[in-house]
Amino acid sequence: MDTLKKNTFFVRRRLGEALVDNNIITESQLHQALKTHQEEPVSIRRRLSTIVIEDFGADRHQVMKTISRLYAFREVMVNTEPSKKMAESIRKLMDKLPEDIVDEMIYRKTVPYKADKNLIVLACADPTDPQISILASELPYKMYELTYCKFETLDKIINWVYEQRNEFLKILDEIEFEDTELSTPELDEEELDSEINKSMLNSLVEGMLIEAVRMGASDIHIIPGKGNVTDILFRLDGRLRLWHAQPNVKPEALSAVVKDKAINVDRFERDSSQDGYIQRRIDNTNIRFRVSIMPMVGEEFTRKLESIVIRVLDDRKVITDLNKLGLQTKAFEDFTRAIRKPSGIVIITGPTGSGKSTTLVAALHTVMNPEFNVLTIEEPVEYLIKGARQLKISESMSFDLAMRGILRHDPDIVLVGEIRDLKTAEIAIKLANTGHLTFSTLHTNDAPSAVARLFKMGVEPFLIANAINLVMAQRLVRKLCNHCKRPIENPAKEPLRNLGFSDQEIQENKFYETVGCDKCNNGYSGRIAIFEALFFDRTIQRMIFEAGSEIDEDGLRQHAIKNGMLTLRASGRLRIINGLTTIEEVMAITLDDQ
Repeated sequence: MDTLKKNTFFVRRRLGEALVDNNIITESQLHQALKTHQEEPVSIRRRLSTIVIEDFGADRHQVMKTISRLYAFREVMVNTEPSKKMAESIRKLMDKLPEDIVDEMIYRKTVPYKADKNLIVLACADPTDPQISILASELPYKMYELTYCKFETLDKIINWVYEQRNEFLKILDEIEFEDTELSTPELDEEELDSEINKSMLNSLVEGMLIEAVRMGASDIHIIPGKGNVTDILFRLDGRLRLWHAQPNVKPEALSAVVKDKAINVDRFERDSSQDGYIQRRIDNTNIRFRVSIMPMVGEEFTRKLESIVIRVLDDRKVITDLNKLGLQTKAFEDFTRAIRKPSGIVIITGPTGSGKSTTLVAALHTVMNPEFNVLTIEEPVEYLIKGARQLKISESMSFDLAMRGILRHDPDIVLVGEIRDLKTAEIAIKLANTGHLTFSTLHTNDAPSAVARLFKMGVEPFLIANAINLVMAQRLVRKLCNHCKRPIENPAKEPLRNLGFSDQEIQENKFYETVGCDKCNNGYSGRIAIFEALFFDRTIQRMIFEAGSEIDEDGLRQHAIKNGMLTLRASGRLRIINGLTTIEEVMAITLDDQ
């Protein structure tokens, strides 16, 4: 063990002993926490304090107070009830700091507490976070001091600082909607305009967009129901939840308001699908909304009703650091190895909404540099990638034409949004086989079946074997809320066995269940991915090259498992063991992975 590792170990041990001495954790829990810390992959390894809080339910304030005393950080706002006056003082200090640094500070629960000409004092929920020191060094002050402040106190202050009343919804609260007669088969446009103006639907739509962003929704669904009722649902943590039911207003009027706000959409077209987008600046951030409109049939079949889905595209959620994807050890090593190759294709597979775009964007940011010409062709473009040339698909520039154009555009790295058919597959394979690093997606259940899918499209086995670096399947499972999750006292063994747990694993591990609190959605908060990464070694290449009339998917899978690949279900089991998700979540999301 070298000197640095020795020193780091002793610091952790000293911290652990301080927690034991203060009766925050037991000696046994300390040993388990140290073991967990050592076993976690370096890329996603949590600090000892985080493990103690998340895995053993230790009191956050007591843990952080102990750490602060150990490292001589003074504590501020002790026994002080935060006030709006205090929040206003902090807001004024924040207004003088660079906006991008403030955003990162808020994310790390850190605020400027006091400042003079040369010194700024920062109140931090975790002053030992090394990123906070980096941020502090970039502030326009000669010196800085990090202090400790209770998480709940900072959280309340930050909420006050950022508190912004949704004025559009305030207007709606003051409106009384009168009952409206059902529309006639022939919709009167003047009557519809009157409906729009009378009902203040503009406030509803603007308020809906703002609330979706603030609540962290990924999508907004606007669904006309029976009579003059329209349901507005938000997708939160992968599940649709009713946000607002609007009575006594024609659904056609609400659709017309959304269409008026969307670019590239014809308000008077009600018989065909349309795609457009909306842009808004919300809470000092530019947000894009992708709008999809499709005609639908309701119970009053004479009416021209439309279903609207709006995807919220918030660049603040884009992950650019591969380490933050949460790839487990073997998958991380294989994925990194595959994208570091100078050529070849990396394919991400999974259903819609499984995080494929997020993974691709993180991979691109890992390999991009100013010396490379990076081209992307997506339909539609979801996230703006700084440093890449993102090609726009239109009526005059089809996906096929853009794919052919890429070959003449001198690329080094290419992102093909989706392999759709034999034509796009062949161009992607050609790019990979002619010295270009290529990224793309495919819709299959797991990694081996992606190989079979390309084969069935008509791609020759020798091209598949030589071009592909890696195929990675992924799914998103909901994360347990760290504030309210609780251990299952006597977990039923049969469901665990069905997931692949051995009796010994059931005996040795702790399993958690949902509870629900004011900080989560029915016991869940956020989502995390599970991965199945199939790296193309020489044996895999040979198996594909020698395939006859059919790809042996099971043979590819078994070889990869022998070499350490985790299937989606095995990846899910690790998430369960780590207390990150539930048995039910992994079971539901991996039904096809038996």
